[in-house]
Amino acid sequence: MAQNRYCPRCDGKMWEGFLLDRGDHDYQRVAEWIEGTPEDSFWSGTKIKGRARHRVQAYRCEKCGYLESYAPAQSS
Repeated sequence: MAQNRYCPRCDGKMWEGFLLDRGDHDYQRVAEWIEGTPEDSFWSGTKIKGRARHRVQAYRCEKCGYLESYAPAQSS
């Protein structure tokens, strides 16, 4: 069940959405939060192997446009 969220800045209603991440050949996917600091990788661009990963959920205020994002634990 979705819970109602309200903006901490103006008390407007917050609407759920997501942040889009685009890769090679304009491939589209939902953005992810990756544990730790970024490290460059010659082959993949950024090293992520063995790190915790969580999809990012985003909320936008209908009144002022403020964004909040969360990376909750995934339920199996």
